[in-house]
Amino acid sequence: MNADRITHIVAGTFILLSLALGVAESPLFVSKYFLWFTAFVGLNLLQSGITSFCPLTRILNKCGIKSGTC
Repeated sequence: MNADRITHIVAGTFILLSLALGVAESPLFVSKYFLWFTAFVGLNLLQSGITSFCPLTRILNKCGIKSGTC
């Protein structure tokens, strides 16, 4: 598995988890403020698509996991 796939998996997991914790109709609801985390992840995905800079991918590359196409 390459760094790009891991980044997509982590981002998707964070979004789904923060939605589950932030939407009032969810059985896992904790606080509506978890939706701010959803917005943060979405903005990070947007800026990484525009600038090609992603902190998680850079960290994974330094750990020896190679980048690649999905």
